[in-house]
Amino acid sequence: MRIKLIAVGTKMPSWINEGFKEYQKRLNQDITLELCEIPAGKRGKNADVTRITEKEGELMLAAIGNNDRVIALDVKGKRHTTDNMAARLKTLLPEGQHISLFIGGPEGLSPQCLQRADEKWSLSDLTLPHPLVRVLLAEQLYRCWSVIKGHPYHR
Repeated sequence: MRIKLIAVGTKMPSWINEGFKEYQKRLNQDITLELCEIPAGKRGKNADVTRITEKEGELMLAAIGNNDRVIALDVKGKRHTTDNMAARLKTLLPEGQHISLFIGGPEGLSPQCLQRADEKWSLSDLTLPHPLVRVLLAEQLYRCWSVIKGHPYHR
């Protein structure tokens, strides 16, 4: 199974990249975790944020496979416990479908990305910096995988 995180933003701090790579490495035993970075549009004082978000969305949609199951991370999405998320991922495993997870930029995801999503998940009621979400999500995916496999990481 392949899980692809499609995230707005490049040139992340080294600790973000290192954190993501650590969980990516741990998952590579059974799941291929990929990161696809979408360049963030230039935001300035008079920037057309709607247009920027739409352009980012177009690039995100171009990065998914035709048959990918798309999960958008959105504040209005379904909240999961670790066990719920693990159970959800376990149901997707037999389907053999690749999963693409959308992580938006500062203004979130474009309406087109939300419309294309097969599911919408929320990681928290808190507002989280989008770079940090990469690490949090990679860790949660690893944690869910450890639940599914009965690995002692999740106690």
